[in-house]
Amino acid sequence: MMMLRFIAIALLVPLMAACATGYQSSGFTGGFKNTQLSPDVFRVSFSGNAFTSSDRVQDFALLRAAELTLANNAQYFTVITSADQSRIDAHVSPGSSHTSGTVSTYGNTGYYSGTTTYSAPQVQTYYKPGVGMMIRTFQAKPEGGDVFEANFIANSIRTKYRIK
Repeated sequence: MMMLRFIAIALLVPLMAACATGYQSSGFTGGFKNTQLSPDVFRVSFSGNAFTSSDRVQDFALLRAAELTLANNAQYFTVITSADQSRIDAHVSPGSSHTSGTVSTYGNTGYYSGTTTYSAPQVQTYYKPGVGMMIRTFQAKPEGGDVFEANFIANSIRTKYRIK
C-alpha cells in the first residue's frame, strides 16, 4: 500500500509541475507584464497560477527585468521597490440533494417512504503567487546597493528552468 502511494506521488508531481505558469506574456494562466515609466525605469510584474511556486514567480520576474535591461542597452539593474501581489481565489461548487423512495399501495391508499440526502457546497481555495517590482537600469555598474548583472541573471534563470 505504501509503495502504491509513493508511485502515485511520483507520477503526480511532474504532472503538477507541467501545469505551473511558464515564462510568457500575461495570459489566462498568468505571466509577465511590464511598463516603461522613464528611459531607465520599468515596472515589472509576474503572476502565477495555483500550481506555480513563489520562487518560480520571483525568478521569472527577475528574468523579465534582466531582459528589459538588456533590451534597453544596459548591463545592470537594481530593484527600487518590490511588492507581494499574491492572491487567494476561491471556487464554490454548489450543494445538491438527492431524494429516493418507494411507493406502496394498500387497497385505495398509497404510502410513500423516502429519504433525501443533502451534500453541502464545497469551497476550494487557491493560492496564486505574484510579485511586482520597480527596476532601474544602468549601462555601467553603480556603486553600492544590490546590483544585478542582467546577463548573469538571464543565463542563470534560463538554465534553471531550461528556457531557450
